[in-house]
Amino acid sequence: MNEAREVEILLVEDSPTDAELALRALRKQNLANKVTLARDGVEAVTAIFGTDDPDDRGSVRLPRLILLDLNLPRMNGLEVLQRVKSDPRTRHVPVVVLTSSQEERDVIESYELGVNSYIIKPVDFDKFMDAVGGLGFYWLLLNRVPRA
Repeated sequence: MNEAREVEILLVEDSPTDAELALRALRKQNLANKVTLARDGVEAVTAIFGTDDPDDRGSVRLPRLILLDLNLPRMNGLEVLQRVKSDPRTRHVPVVVLTSSQEERDVIESYELGVNSYIIKPVDFDKFMDAVGGLGFYWLLLNRVPRA
């Protein structure tokens, strides 16, 4: 996996408002240079694997961080998480679930599938901005993942 990383952050969010807020928070931290926005689970998988076919073993585009909503059209966030964490080429990519779901079963299933962190979206604008900015800072600048 020595390919150049074209994408630093893959933001998977179907809400235009939440996507814009997340992008604004990442820009505020100077982390928005290489963000790809996927508006559903199929777009997310295609952005990473080039296809949504799990049997296709083509090249991958490895983001340094995936910010993943769970409630997505076409393919939900848990399915995206399962696909990312079950593939040896992508299993070390940090995935942070950033969702409004407070359901305990979603938290448990996310961790069983290998999520790195589960964050419930703050409703307050400033807290949302701080949370996303802090996530980007931590996962991109402080966290270290194994070299592939």
